[in-house]
Amino acid sequence: MHWYEDDGFWVDFSEVMFSPSRRAAIAELVETSPLFDYPAGTRVLDLACGPALYAVPLARAGHRVTGLDLSAAMLDRARAACAAADVQVRLVQGDMLTHVEPAGYDVVLNVFTSFGYFDAAEDNLRVLRNAHDSLVPGGQLVIDLMGKEVLAGWIGRPQVVELDDAYVVQRDTVLDDWTRLRTDWTLVRGGTAREASITSQLYSAAELRALFGNAGFTEVSCHGDFDLSPYDQRARRLIVRGVRPGGPAGDQRKRGEA
Repeated sequence: MHWYEDDGFWVDFSEVMFSPSRRAAIAELVETSPLFDYPAGTRVLDLACGPALYAVPLARAGHRVTGLDLSAAMLDRARAACAAADVQVRLVQGDMLTHVEPAGYDVVLNVFTSFGYFDAAEDNLRVLRNAHDSLVPGGQLVIDLMGKEVLAGWIGRPQVVELDDAYVVQRDTVLDDWTRLRTDWTLVRGGTAREASITSQLYSAAELRALFGNAGFTEVSCHGDFDLSPYDQRARRLIVRGVRPGGPAGDQRKRGEA
């Protein structure tokens, strides 16, 4: 079993990855970022949606949101979050490696460094092609991850996250000439420790831009944060956006862009 197929991992470490403070910050981000300034009723696929941190505020903003995730446990939490927020989100259990809904969406989102899970390069490319085929012409794919250049600025220092009754130590290790990353997690609670390791592919902006092109996307742009700032030495994330060609130019562009 691959690490991302382990529901126990997602449940045990969800307090760190999907904390209430992070949920609140994402709700504000969806309200304020030009990246999410979609026309009302936009059809959005949240690919690897987790417990609906993005899906809920997007639905609240009046969009038609589908959340796809492999984890049944995370989908249960997503349903609870949608019910608590009184929003309608279509939730689907599925695998991003095979899931395609031809021309079903205006926007596909993949956030929280949920890209690059697969060991084979062609599998990660397949995820992009699936997203491409699930978009209408003129629709856009947005991927948010920790770019190789950003990671190089701080990797090597263990991180500690304090929880109410526990703490988590996170250690990152670069593998295979900066092509893969292993993250080791240790959750300490009540005198016991739970350990887990996850691995993913690492991408620079240039590498991911080329991958978007190979998947058929055009108008590919890279940004350093959700405010669409440049991807430079001040970047905090790597945000890559591409358009499925064939639709009216700029259909899904945000206000304030040229």
